[in-house]
Amino acid sequence: MGGGSGDGSGDGGGDGSGGDSGDGSGDGGGGSCSGETYEVGYGDSQTTVCSDNFPTDEKLYVYAVQSGWMNWPSVMEAFNEQYGVQLNDDDRSSGEALQDARSHAQNPTHSAFNGGYTFAIQAMNDGLTQAYKPANWDKVPDNAKTDNGHCTGTRKVTTALTYRKDIFEERGLDEPETWDDLKHPDIMQDLALQTPQAAVGLAAALSINNAYGGSLDDVQPVIDYYNTIQEGGAEFTDNFLAQFTSGEYSSFIRYDYSGLDLKYNVEDLDEEQVGVALLEGPDGNAGAYNALYGYAMLANAPNPEAVKLFMDYVLSIEGQQHFLDAYARPIRAPEMDMPDEFPPQSRYDETQFTVDQTELIEKQESIIQDITRGASI
Repeated sequence: MGGGSGDGSGDGGGDGSGGDSGDGSGDGGGGSCSGETYEVGYGDSQTTVCSDNFPTDEKLYVYAVQSGWMNWPSVMEAFNEQYGVQLNDDDRSSGEALQDARSHAQNPTHSAFNGGYTFAIQAMNDGLTQAYKPANWDKVPDNAKTDNGHCTGTRKVTTALTYRKDIFEERGLDEPETWDDLKHPDIMQDLALQTPQAAVGLAAALSINNAYGGSLDDVQPVIDYYNTIQEGGAEFTDNFLAQFTSGEYSSFIRYDYSGLDLKYNVEDLDEEQVGVALLEGPDGNAGAYNALYGYAMLANAPNPEAVKLFMDYVLSIEGQQHFLDAYARPIRAPEMDMPDEFPPQSRYDETQFTVDQTELIEKQESIIQDITRGASI
């Protein structure tokens, strides 16, 4: 399979309100068009866009569409080849994207929010988004989109440990099965993970917290866990893929897709060198958070026509295949042929969970703050 290595989270569902519907000004249906026209959108969002109104001297800016993450480079390249629109390589986490969108609320620099789904919901609740139902919106499960058309899920991933099998074997370590296994001194000493300000880091925190009996009202279990593994040498960092390849880090916590993409798509590592493990708690509690990612068109988007076409492309089968090529599960996976390289479905059934998304959205920022302070990260 083709694909790019990389990895960011939040899970989603439900509906909600917030944000102006937007007038989608500039749509090509209202005047003459000397370039190409495209029918975009679904239902009451259907309209015609014109290539005359696409950015030419500038790039299309969409938050967190970036190299090294869920095969976005392949999406960006294919979209540019097909429609002549180049996307900005927007290197930031979901939390950083939300903060930037808030700071530019009156004069947006980006045309859409992309990232962890609950972060998109927060953007909607802050009044930063507008309604746009992309083509194939009806193919998205109801619990992965808002009824008002503001937020739409596009792919799902599950928290997992990726580890160097060769290094673990040299140290006499078995494949980890529980989060307690990571407390072994020979694992903690060079374990990498991300802070909860990033969606992927929040997913990891929720995974560990649930594994040890915590809840959205009680995050002390993950705080205690983080303090323990930091004492053993674990590090919070955003940049560790190169160090993992070189062996400087023997394991990291991100998503299943991250490890599978490294295992099967990166030439610097042999398949046999990389392991991917879905973990549970020491008492059998589920410990692998299933995270939803998605997007939302921003109110007063500077390039509304191009971003509508881009959002349509991402939700097309062609666009969805790019995610699958890197082992991120497309939201339209039921319509697609899934590869055999994923861990057994039985292991997902044993370890995977989600939480009430409405409750998470309400408590997400305080959860992040409590963990950050409590674990001094």
